Parts: sequence; structure tokens; C-alpha cells
Amino acid sequence: MLDQPSPIREGEALDQEALQAYLRQHWDGFREIEGIQQFPGGYSNLTYLLQTNAGEAVLRRPPFGANIKSAHDMGREYRVLSKLKPVLKTIPQPIVYCEDEAVIGAPFYLMERVEGIILRGNLAKQLQWAPEQMRQISESAVDALAALHQIDIEATGLIELGKPEGYVGRQVEGWIKRYYKAETDKVPAMDELAKWMQKNKPADGPAGLIHNDFKYDNLVLGPDPPHNIRAILDWEMATVGDPLMDLGTTLAYWTEPKEARLMPLAAANLTWLPGNLNRQEVLDRYAQQREIVIPNPVFYYVFGAFKIGVIVQQIYYRYKKGHTQDPRFANLLQAVRYFGQRGRVALMADQVSGQG
Repeated sequence: MLDQPSPIREGEALDQEALQAYLRQHWDGFREIEGIQQFPGGYSNLTYLLQTNAGEAVLRRPPFGANIKSAHDMGREYRVLSKLKPVLKTIPQPIVYCEDEAVIGAPFYLMERVEGIILRGNLAKQLQWAPEQMRQISESAVDALAALHQIDIEATGLIELGKPEGYVGRQVEGWIKRYYKAETDKVPAMDELAKWMQKNKPADGPAGLIHNDFKYDNLVLGPDPPHNIRAILDWEMATVGDPLMDLGTTLAYWTEPKEARLMPLAAANLTWLPGNLNRQEVLDRYAQQREIVIPNPVFYYVFGAFKIGVIVQQIYYRYKKGHTQDPRFANLLQAVRYFGQRGRVALMADQVSGQG
């Protein structure tokens, strides 16, 4: 079940000759590329496996058709990895960064390949792990997130990644702006969540390191034991600010069994498999690990659901504009509606309980 690459999707090939010439100048010990394949998972940045004389490496580049000047900042992600590597043992070693778009059509970077199991949706029918093993994996994931949020950003210099002051407000307004910039169809639930968040923003909590996309398919596991987290991937959106906003995104990704039956995209996050912690258990364990009380968990969950809806909407927008022909993107509007409805249901439940 080790994560394996596949043949490169049509229209997403790399210029191997130009790439090889560049790497000969910038990667010590490199001479030639022996093969290139593509990792099939993910809906945003593209990830390739390079087999070379110097060993295997993973190449990350923005998706074709993306506005790389405002998002998909490969240089920033490379710098984040470089800063985190001395602090977190679960960070892949960065190798080289290229900002010259002339090489393969976009900036890119290389990092070491960390072999292991990545819990992608297509493994659901293959996994033979007992519920006890899945519970250990879910506990390890929550503990890793809590530990990440407790890193001393001042002592490590990670404070340089962002501006913590006003983080909650900037995130709310920023994701609302991104949503309406990429809007293709009216989704009333997303409109409702946007208005509610603007009226119910909490004050910033103590600042910490934020991954911003912490979920199962960004973790490299085991394989023996499977709950051993070998690497945390996809640091594109990492910054510093209120870690509870990060927790909210993870909670929104954290799919439970009845939800997995409703939405294939949500089912890709294998937290719905028997044995996994449910969302309330995730919330409780996280708070226990950090020894904190979370005053308004519904807000952070609603923010996470809205944010994921926006990310999906941005991908769907590129598909509608013809910037990508990936057939997986054709029905993503359903996922936008789904995450909007998830946030709306949370609001309704909170209001009924008298806590909202």
C-alpha cells in the first residue's frame, strides 16, 4: 500500500530536457533523470516523482492555468520547508528551488521522497487495518497537530512566516473575497456562512505555527507501525496566527461515516473508517493535548467548512474557464454546496442547543 506514482496525466507533462539541464547546474551530484511519473492525488499543486542518478526526488509545481502570482507560491513553500526542517523531524529535506518559469513553465521545487502510506480515498477498499489501528492513526494525527501548534515560533524564528496580529479577521475577509472572485453559481449556504462569520469573528488567540491544510492525505505513515507519522506534506499555506483556525479546517475535513455516503470528495478523507475518532473526540483530544479550553468551536468549524468550499470553488472556476481539462473537476460545484451545507447544519445545531 506504499504511495506510488502513475503515468503523467495528459497535458501535464514536464520538459524533461530543460529540467535536466537546470538540475545539472543546481543539484550537487545530479547527472540525469532516469524517469518521471506523477502522483495522482490532490486537486491543487501538481506533484511528480523524479528517478535520478542522485536518488528519488519529488517535484512540486503549480497547476496549469493557475494564477501563480497570487497563489501557489513555490518559493514560499520551499522557504517554509527550509525553516521547519531543523525544528520538525517530519519535514522532507528540501533540495532545490527554481523561480525561472522558462524551465518548465512555472516555478518549482524539489524535495526528498519519503516513502510510506498516504491514506488516499482509493485505499478505502484495500485497507485491512483493524479499528484499533485506525484509532491509533487518528490519535497520532491529532497529537501531531497539537504538537505543531505548540512550537515556539519566536525562539525558532518561524514568526517571520507571517503577521499574527489580526489573523482571524484577515482570514475571514480574505476567504470571503476569494470566494466571490471565483464564484460561478449562487450557493446560498456559502452566502449565509460568509455573513455569519463577519458578524461573529472571535478575537485572536495566542499565535502559533499553522499548517492550513492538515488532513490524512498530507501525512506519510508507517508502514510499520502504520500510526507512525514519517512526514507532513503540503506546506504551501503555512503561516503563523491563531492555531484554532487551523484546527477548524482539520475538523471540517474530518469526515464521519454518514457524511462519506453523501459526498465522494469528502469520503476521500478516510477518517470515516471504523475506529477513527469522531469530530467531538478530535476536539476533546486536541484540547487535552494543549491543555486549553476552546471557547467557540462552532466558529472554527464553520470557518473550516467555508474555506474548503472556497478552495473547491477556485478549482471549479479554473475548470469552467477551460484552464484545465481534468475530468475530476467537472462536478466540483456539488462539493462546494456540500461544504456550505455542512457549515449551515453546524450553525443550526449550535443555535438549537442555545450555545450560538
